[in-house]
Amino acid sequence: MSWGPRSLHTLYELAYSTFADVLLLYLGIIVGAHAYTYFVRGQRQEMDRLRLRQSLAQSELQALRAQLHPHFLFNTLQGISTLIETDPPTAQAMLHKLGSLLRAVLKHGSSDLISLKEELAFVRAYLDLEHMRLGTRLAVRWRIAPDADAALIPQLLLQPLVENAIVHGIAPAREGGWIAIEATVRDDGLLVEIRNSVAAASQPGLQVGLVNVKARLKHLYADDAHFEFLVQREAKVAVARLQVPALASPISDSGVASSIR
Repeated sequence: MSWGPRSLHTLYELAYSTFADVLLLYLGIIVGAHAYTYFVRGQRQEMDRLRLRQSLAQSELQALRAQLHPHFLFNTLQGISTLIETDPPTAQAMLHKLGSLLRAVLKHGSSDLISLKEELAFVRAYLDLEHMRLGTRLAVRWRIAPDADAALIPQLLLQPLVENAIVHGIAPAREGGWIAIEATVRDDGLLVEIRNSVAAASQPGLQVGLVNVKARLKHLYADDAHFEFLVQREAKVAVARLQVPALASPISDSGVASSIR
């Protein structure tokens, strides 16, 4: 079989076209492989950055929670110290109660969220402690809806708000005052409101508790949580109000806690 010039030219064009197609395919595979490698590397870097952000956020949350311990201890021990000379039995009873409170804090370890029922149990114990010091000068009112007990809330979130009410609203008043704690679930949100009387002579503190609450809510819920604190001067009432998503925890028993002390 003989090959003419035209046939050889056609064969050359076919071979060249095939080679070009193979070359383009090869280049496409190389480009695709590099693109996939960069994509995987980018995903890994993004995951590393995400893990780092989560780690930093968790560390900051732990630092914020740890910040409450010395602040709470300082204020409580300062209250106990005022009774050591004037009322030693009450001071000793308060120290025992304080030990129980600290054990309750350690019980939950590094847990960010606990049930409202558990958080309120700690708040009640803290109020019992303050009641030993203030006596009849402290009146407490509760209004807790049954379906709110199982809702999750950041650990030690309410105690600094209650402490703020005691230290700056009730304790400075010679006649004492009152504090009202309400909680309910509405529109898939847990609503908690803490109201207290405000003494005319009360002075604002460093607002460590309020700043801490805002920071923790921002870290845990971003824009899904709301917090506000205001003082109604004419009515002489301070209000701390917060709302968080009503995530539920499995607790076996819940009930209404309604009492006036």
